[in-house]
Amino acid sequence: MAFPNFPLDFSNNMQNILPGEYNLFLKAHAQPSPTSIRINKAKASYISESINNVKWCDTGLYLDKRPSFAFDPLWHGGSYYVQEASSMFLEQFLKKILPTYDQPIVLDLCAAPGGKSTLIASLLPDDGLLVSNEIIRQRSHILAENICKWGSGNVMVTCNDPKSFESLPDFFDVIVIDAPCSGEGMFRKDPSAMEEWSLKNIQQCAERQKKIIHDVWGSLKEDGVIIYSTCTYNKEENEEILKWVSKNYEVEIIKIPIPQEWNICEITEEDIHGYRFYPQRLQGEGLFMAAFIKKENNGRKNVKTNQKSLLNKASKNDIDLLPNWIENSHNWFKGKIEEKIILFPEGFYKTAERIYQQLYVVHAGVELAEIIRTQANPLPDLALFKDINIKTFQVEDVDLETAHKFLKREDIAVSDTATGWILIAYKKINLGWIKKSGNKITNYYPKDWRLRMNWKEIDRISLQ
Repeated sequence: MAFPNFPLDFSNNMQNILPGEYNLFLKAHAQPSPTSIRINKAKASYISESINNVKWCDTGLYLDKRPSFAFDPLWHGGSYYVQEASSMFLEQFLKKILPTYDQPIVLDLCAAPGGKSTLIASLLPDDGLLVSNEIIRQRSHILAENICKWGSGNVMVTCNDPKSFESLPDFFDVIVIDAPCSGEGMFRKDPSAMEEWSLKNIQQCAERQKKIIHDVWGSLKEDGVIIYSTCTYNKEENEEILKWVSKNYEVEIIKIPIPQEWNICEITEEDIHGYRFYPQRLQGEGLFMAAFIKKENNGRKNVKTNQKSLLNKASKNDIDLLPNWIENSHNWFKGKIEEKIILFPEGFYKTAERIYQQLYVVHAGVELAEIIRTQANPLPDLALFKDINIKTFQVEDVDLETAHKFLKREDIAVSDTATGWILIAYKKINLGWIKKSGNKITNYYPKDWRLRMNWKEIDRISLQ
């Protein structure tokens, strides 16, 4: 059993945090990191007898081993998301908080690559909206891809600095801050993180975390909630941040009941309350999570803007080109940006318009179709959308080898009788579009998403 070579200062700190338990902590880090996924119930319902459930997440599952997810078409189709189990604890807070709001608007501030955002999107009611933000441009596009594949339709992906949200005062009911941190809780999963660790970095992270909270504070409504989390152990980035918040703002800490058998460590001191995850106690990596209610009024009015929104309402003529393309159409309004028809949750047109005016939007809602003259061409989002009406389209359910070719944007064969736009699926999970005109077949899978690795025989998760 090979024990990790922790930095000395980190080792000393953990011995203080875990007196009498540090050797177990060491042994846990000599074990492989557990692999866990979260099922997309809007697309697949699956429980395997060989897979254990994540106790704090209804759709979370542990796998016996880690397969090559990139080769599984079901992963590309958004049937499940690969997510670290501890971070799924967010579900417990959301179940308590979201029902207290009508038409909740949620901000996931540090969202890439999309684990928490897809979880939030799944738990939001039909009349809720999520703004999923990532400050780094390249990562924001990866986030948008994962959001599209999840197919919930109730998400706007933005790429903005936290300070940009000052332009949306009293806007959000819930803000989730998975704060950039020193990453101590990921040392087992990513040993290279130890190379960047230092006491100085901890202090820099703590100051950055305070600034992030300060920058978005005004965009949170009175009686709104911030859910704060890190993947680190030290108190400077966890308990001390909560104390700083309590000292500088009027807040009320949220407590949630958790069964003792979950082995989550509850921390209560000086009127703060948080939840710690240790790998020697449960199947998961290191995590800290807490939530608090804002009990003060900003006293600010909405920021006025002269900037014209890119978003318009789709015309009746445009909508008539999309007969019966989606189910539950009463839950969605149709907007238009340039020549694209985009779906948003019903009742959020003005909200979406305001976001377009104030933020840089990478992707929004469901890009349903592109209007070219009097013809509507379906877009990749529609294929992956949970409410697509597949009865309207020709569907080809292909085998694994063909699915891989499609995901690589290669030519594939379809039945002779198929023509026009054809929806490609694998085990009834939609992947995307091809178009057949005579003998010509065009693959419309997005170039940026294409599978770049060669196919090989692998272990796969069967979600059907």
